[in-house]
Amino acid sequence: MKRIVAVDYGTRRTGVALADPLGLFAQPFGTWSPGVAADRLAELHRREGIAVIVIGWPLMEDGTEGAATERVEAYIRHLTRRLRGTTIVRWDERYTTEEARDRLRGCLRRGQKKRVDMLAAGLILQEYLEASETETPRHRKDAEQ
Repeated sequence: MKRIVAVDYGTRRTGVALADPLGLFAQPFGTWSPGVAADRLAELHRREGIAVIVIGWPLMEDGTEGAATERVEAYIRHLTRRLRGTTIVRWDERYTTEEARDRLRGCLRRGQKKRVDMLAAGLILQEYLEASETETPRHRKDAEQ
């Protein structure tokens, strides 16, 4: 069964989460530089297959797109070239990093910022998995790549 993954792109750190094989729960997979994250995803795609990549779409607070969405769009193009046959879903990620920080506030120590990115990817994925059951307009699904 192909996997569903989420990506929380950042210029220095990119968090990745995986859905369990049944597509019910998100679990952290790792945090790496954007290039290494793409390598890990390509390896996972070769090994198990990836059906869907849910990527955090960093809209501004008022819902408009800006420089951050342009950077994510470039990363999407990179992933599309490397991970043929996957569907890319842009998912509104507003406030997921803040929510991840709130959840980890008591246990964060210096040098553990990568956990925030990984948890943010997990939150994006869990929202997607839950919404897939009810199909909400919060995401934009693109054609298969």
